[in-house]
Order: sequence, then C-alpha cells, then structure tokens
Amino acid sequence: MKIAVEGCSHGALDAIYQYLRGLEARHNYIVDLLLMCGDFQAVRNHRDMQCMAVPQKYRQLGDFHKYYTGEKTAPVLTVVIGGNHEASNYMSELYHGGWLAPNIYFLGHAGCIQVNGIRIAGASGIFKSNDFSLGLYERLPYDHGSMRSIYHIREFNIRRLSLLSSPDIFLSHDWPQHIERYGDTQGLLRRKPFFRQDIQTGNLGSPPLMGLLQTLKPKWWFSAHLHVRFQATVQHEQSGTGSNFNSLSTTSPPQNPDEITIADDDFDAVEPQNLPIESNLQTTSHNPDEITLEEEEEEVIQLPPAAYRPEPSVTNFLALDKCLPKREFMEIIDIPTTSDESTMPGQRCIPKLIFDPEWLAITRAFHPFLSTRRRQADYPDEETARAMVAKEMEWVKSNVHNNEANSSDAPLPGVRSILDCQTFVQSAPGPGSEGAQKNQQPPWYTNPQTAAFCDMLDIRNMIDFSSDNRS
Repeated sequence: MKIAVEGCSHGALDAIYQYLRGLEARHNYIVDLLLMCGDFQAVRNHRDMQCMAVPQKYRQLGDFHKYYTGEKTAPVLTVVIGGNHEASNYMSELYHGGWLAPNIYFLGHAGCIQVNGIRIAGASGIFKSNDFSLGLYERLPYDHGSMRSIYHIREFNIRRLSLLSSPDIFLSHDWPQHIERYGDTQGLLRRKPFFRQDIQTGNLGSPPLMGLLQTLKPKWWFSAHLHVRFQATVQHEQSGTGSNFNSLSTTSPPQNPDEITIADDDFDAVEPQNLPIESNLQTTSHNPDEITLEEEEEEVIQLPPAAYRPEPSVTNFLALDKCLPKREFMEIIDIPTTSDESTMPGQRCIPKLIFDPEWLAITRAFHPFLSTRRRQADYPDEETARAMVAKEMEWVKSNVHNNEANSSDAPLPGVRSILDCQTFVQSAPGPGSEGAQKNQQPPWYTNPQTAAFCDMLDIRNMIDFSSDNRS
C-alpha cells in the first residue's frame, strides 16, 4: 500500500490534496491512503472557530467546511489526529473516533484502527504536565484555560495506548522527548537554532510519547508540530526488564557521539520529494513558524517503557513541516500488506477501515476509569490491566460481529468494518447559518457516531455532555 503522510495541515486541505495529485502525476503512482499528523482544523462554521486556541489573526475558516458540507469530497481516504490548534469542540464530539467528513476519519483523542491489515495507532494533542493526570472535565463554553487544557494529552490515553501490541504506524502531533538524539541533532540545530535551549533542558518533545515509542516499538512513527522535517532511527534493546505500569519516572536515551551529519540534500531518504529546504539561520529563542501560546511552556514527566516486545527492533521516526510552499510537509512510503485488493495499473486500491479488536477490548477494559471530572480515579496495575483486556477481548470476539460477513466487500472474518457501525452525520450546520451568533461559541452537539460506537461496545456514552454524564 502506498501511503502519504502529511505534517501540520492548518486548514489547507485544498492545497494538500492538490499537492498530492501533483506528486502522483510526476512520479506516476497512485496513493491509497493519506495520514495527517494534527493541527487539522476541522472548522465547520464560524462558531467552531471560537473554540480554537489561536490568536485572533489566525482564526480562519479554512477549507474543511467544503468537505464537511459535501461541496467537495476527499479524493483519497484520509486518517487524521488532532494537534493543539483545533476546533476542539468538534473533536470532543468524536472522542472515540469517527468520520469528520466523508472519507476523512479521526482516530479520536487516542485510537487504533486497521486499514487493509495495517495497524495505525495515534494520540491527539500535546503534553503539559499540569493537565496530564486530570480527567476530561472541559465543557462548552470554554474559558481561557479549558480552551487549552482540552487538547492536553491525558495519562488515561497514554496508559490505554501502552497496552497495545506493536502497531505498524503511530501518529502523534508532539515529538517524543529526546528523539533528536537518534538523528542528526546538529543538522536540526542548523535549521532551527532556537531549539537549542529546549534540547539542552530536555523540554523538546513529550516524555510520555517517548515512553510509548519504547513500549510499542512501531515500525513507523510520524509527528508534526515543530514545523521542520526531521528523521531519526531508534534501535530498540534486544532484552527487557519489564516495567512498572503504576509509576512515572524520568529516563533518557543514550547520547550519540558517533552521529553522522546528514547534508540537507539528503533529507528525502524515504521517497524523493525534491522540495527546497528553507535556510533559517536566525538566532531567536523561539520557533517563528509556530503559533505560540505562552502557557504551553512546561516541565515534563516521563512514562517508562512497558513489557519488552522483541519485534520490531527499529522505529523509523519522521517529523514533517506544515503545508506551505517550499516546505517539506509530505512523505510517501510503501508498506506491503497481504490484504491489498487487486487493482489494475494506475488504479487506487480500495482501502478498508476496520476496528482493531485489541483496541476495542482496551476501550471496554478502561471505560470505568474514564473520568469526566477533574479528579481521575486510580488506575489498576499493569498485570491487572492486561488481565482485564484479555477478558474484554473474549467479549469483543463474542459480541462485535461483522454484519457484512457474507458480502464480497466484507473485511477480515469476524472483524467489524467501521462503516458498518459509524457513518458520517452533519452534527452542526455549515457556514452561513450562524447569524448574530457568529462570534459566539456553539452549543454542545451529541454526535450519533459516538453513540453508535458506545452502543457497539455496550458502554455508557460518557461523551454525551448534553446530559452531563459525569463520573
């Protein structure tokens, strides 16, 4: 399967799809799937913009509403995660994942799905230690604090993701902490000298995500957020000492004294894109390409790796830029899959989304710990958590059936297609209907896709904030 990966979108869907079509024409291939690493900005109307934590000058309607209302259709199946500049109200409607628009699927605040047999997991948002241990307490209308805290990743989701067996691909908006040590650090600093202080203090990237990278050991890990292309290779240890699921500590990877400097011209090893690389030698202390919010600067906590898993032994990390001219914001990779449908040359294969059974079991097992208040209940230890997941996996096998089992379009036997459960619904109006309320935050919309997901798993819909379901 040929997969395109894109960094920060910032609402520029038209430009991204146009660029992808240009790549296909120039290189004579067809891309089957597009992955986007956050700051997607699924803004349906002007009221959604009031729920996006950006300075006023960056509040723009963007292109997404055209895909939401059906004016345009995404030309390739698109899977996205959230970043720190989102219409957080809409992504909260789909906390467990769902269709943002036809052919555009959101993984949720955390999630894992399968596309033609390829396991794709992801975590939305960015890390801030003050909010890490809290529950999902934010409610519309958001105040200054909750408009930001709502996209801060929670320990609840890190612990859930850590229970997965190794996915093929992991998507995050944040970089994992210390990932720069596994690549050309000096080359990164030549391009982004304002990263130096954060690198020296250990504040570049997310500690819990590095814990997940060391735990899950995916073959590929893609990120965005820092608006620069950077690649690294993490060699995983061939022996393990287990983990303490209940503790939080700080660990650091080894320094790399033998680091080989990669020339700027070589930053296209996966798929030559021949995009000019910006020369940025300024000495400012911040990233001029990032939309800055002062309160995002914060000290960090590390989640340790969990139990050892021997394969795969290498994670290929790649961060990508934002969608702008002469930026390296897209990469093309090939991943073999035994589930690919036969296609004629020049035709796109038909990617099929199915629920990942293990993630469904984890969702059921951890649902009692989903807090919608500030206070988060204590978590079970790792042994107990894994036993709970194993028990729920039996429930999933017995109760989550594929309703298209006899269809030629059915996915793998016994595994439920996402479209069999969730179909896109416009939960809010498109632009032009807001009237005098244009500059006010919208009401809460309960999304039918979330209700359908909860019904499938026979769990209470805690995301239906219209009825104030708090635990």
